[in-house]
Amino acid sequence: QEFVCVLGPSGSGKSTLLRILAGLLAPTSGTFSYVVAPSATKVIAQSATNVVAPSATIAGGQQPKIGMVFQQSNLMPWRTVLENITLPLELEGVNGSQARAKAQELVDLVGLQGFESTWPRDLSGGMAQRVAIARALIHDPDILLLDEPFGSLDALTRERMWTELSRIWQARQKTVLMVTHSISEALFLADRVLVLTQRPGSIKLDLKVDLPRPRPEEIRYTAHFGELARKLKEAIG
Repeated sequence: QEFVCVLGPSGSGKSTLLRILAGLLAPTSGTFSYVVAPSATKVIAQSATNVVAPSATIAGGQQPKIGMVFQQSNLMPWRTVLENITLPLELEGVNGSQARAKAQELVDLVGLQGFESTWPRDLSGGMAQRVAIARALIHDPDILLLDEPFGSLDALTRERMWTELSRIWQARQKTVLMVTHSISEALFLADRVLVLTQRPGSIKLDLKVDLPRPRPEEIRYTAHFGELARKLKEAIG
């Protein structure tokens, strides 16, 4: 269950890659497969060509479960926080009380206790993204895809959300692939950072982030963090 961030110049195909992985776009060429890790029951993604077939399956032929969070929270304005989170389970036909109980667990996980009946219009940007993360996690996905989930937030809220997302990831231990334009964000969150080249995008650098977890905010001011940031900046160009 690895946390991987993808960096690269604009137009290198970062968001396109995630949309193909999620099955929202069809690839023009190439193949993709989900491989069961020997030491885990979850799946990891591998691709030699940086594209994925929307119909990809894992061993046994079943479809992998994928959760996705976009730059905008995309909450249903006519549904409360709890109702937005339960939506994926409702679409799967899960019993209402069971769906609400699972949603309540995620409300607690993302720190929104007391806001279950709140409407999206009354949420801050950071709170709305927490709801979106909870909604993406409710069906226990094998892979969580994050497409610049904090890109629309102000700088202070964004940095607070790094800590929150890191805490949530450590609690749930999902395989995560996250697109970002922020070097600091990538280093604070990821186990590995992939840097893509200009179009046509290919992997230019695969950097292991050897920073201890959990990561306090102060780690961003250490010499080693700065050295890793320098390597990423040089690779991006």
